[in-house]
Amino acid sequence: MGAGPTGLVLALWLTRLSVRVRIVDKAATAGTTSRALAVQARTLEFYRQIDLAEEVVERGRIVTDANFWVRGHKSAHMVFGELGKGISPYPFPLIFPQDEHEELLIAKLAELGIQVERQIEFLSYREVESGIVAILRGPDGHERECEASYLAGCDGAHSEVRKALGIEFAGGTYAHMFYVADIDAEGEAANGELHVGLDKNEFLAVFPLKKPGRLRLVGTIKDDSKLERESLAWEDVSRRILNWMPIEVKNVNWFSSYRVHHRVAERFQKGRAFILGDAGHVHSPVGGQGMNTGIGDAVNLAWKLADVLRGRAAFSLLESYQAERIAFAQQLVVTTDQAFTGVISPSPVARFVRLHLIPLIVPVAIKLAAVRRLMFRTVSQANVNYRFSLVSQGRAGAIYGGDRLPWVKDNFAPLKSLAWQIHVYGQAPAWMREAVLPLHEFEWTPEAGKAGLCVNALYLVRPDGYVAYADPEPTSAKFMAYLESRKICIA
Repeated sequence: MGAGPTGLVLALWLTRLSVRVRIVDKAATAGTTSRALAVQARTLEFYRQIDLAEEVVERGRIVTDANFWVRGHKSAHMVFGELGKGISPYPFPLIFPQDEHEELLIAKLAELGIQVERQIEFLSYREVESGIVAILRGPDGHERECEASYLAGCDGAHSEVRKALGIEFAGGTYAHMFYVADIDAEGEAANGELHVGLDKNEFLAVFPLKKPGRLRLVGTIKDDSKLERESLAWEDVSRRILNWMPIEVKNVNWFSSYRVHHRVAERFQKGRAFILGDAGHVHSPVGGQGMNTGIGDAVNLAWKLADVLRGRAAFSLLESYQAERIAFAQQLVVTTDQAFTGVISPSPVARFVRLHLIPLIVPVAIKLAAVRRLMFRTVSQANVNYRFSLVSQGRAGAIYGGDRLPWVKDNFAPLKSLAWQIHVYGQAPAWMREAVLPLHEFEWTPEAGKAGLCVNALYLVRPDGYVAYADPEPTSAKFMAYLESRKICIA
């Protein structure tokens, strides 16, 4: 259920893994407006596995510079450059609006023979011995049963699937009202760079889109007298920060107001039913993490469903989806909540930090290589790991089972197979060459060592590019024991 980015990516990956899917959505058409903008490097790495990354980069805009404006003055200019150079094949921030993103994903699915079925509403489901029976209402108003092996609820923050599962969605809502506007504009802040404006009681972020002069604005609506009205318009937005930068608005293409929530579902799975994306977690827009986290959910679940359906893994493998993804969602909500509170809090301390310390510290800190790498790894989601997962075991060099496979030259190329595989950086022993799994030997280089890899070690890589098992002194017996203990049959 649900044909936003999360549902579409889940359908794409499953289809590429030769799993039959049906994707339905209650909306009559795809979205034409969006709040989500950022496509992070880890998402592009997943897209690279299905030959989609380069087209997304081509259609989007790489952001190379950012500016801080504080109380009427440009206080800092930062050159991002290639923040993640040496960490990812996509070492840059990318802006690609969600509506355009969805359009591309829908087209890619259509090329594979899968059409989004619209105006179909999920009503309820029951689990039977062979799988799931969902009750759906079509555009003609008739209710029909749909039989499937599994059900995935990718149907947003108001998820009907989550409600049908009886899953709590604890959290809260920030008091501030926010707006998002798509505009055509001129002025200093329409120069293709990112601009952030901070004031005593207001916040504004200006994102450049692909077309010159086209901007996406995200800001606060501070006037409390306007917050109780049923609908707000562009005329209700304060022009204070806009006048600072300055931005001369030529046309408002669309405008929307919204409140920001912070919630995480108590669980992401119940039997053969799962929830993903905003159905399982919503949080502040700080760092551009929301859409990317949902896509990460989809990739994590897709290969596990495929392996279980093929009989290559026990049903218990699916339980690792919740364990791996809910932990990250909980951590993300806490982190973005702290950052978001700092941006909007009226407290004297928070106000002093954002108006005086941040503009001084950030431009200096970002010049330090260690800070730049940490910033990139965190925002890009390259730091996400599953070391605690039941699927993960071992350590070789600095790489643990559960870590993202480090990028070294073109060692990501074999990941396009979407299959389990063995990586060795150096020379593999004879028994590995006789194994049924694909073996990829890479020449040992100083770059491999710098990335934390260990010479001649075994790295068993999952279909999503994470290391499942790492062993610096591998033997066939230890390797087979790992597979048997996890009930994984990769043959």
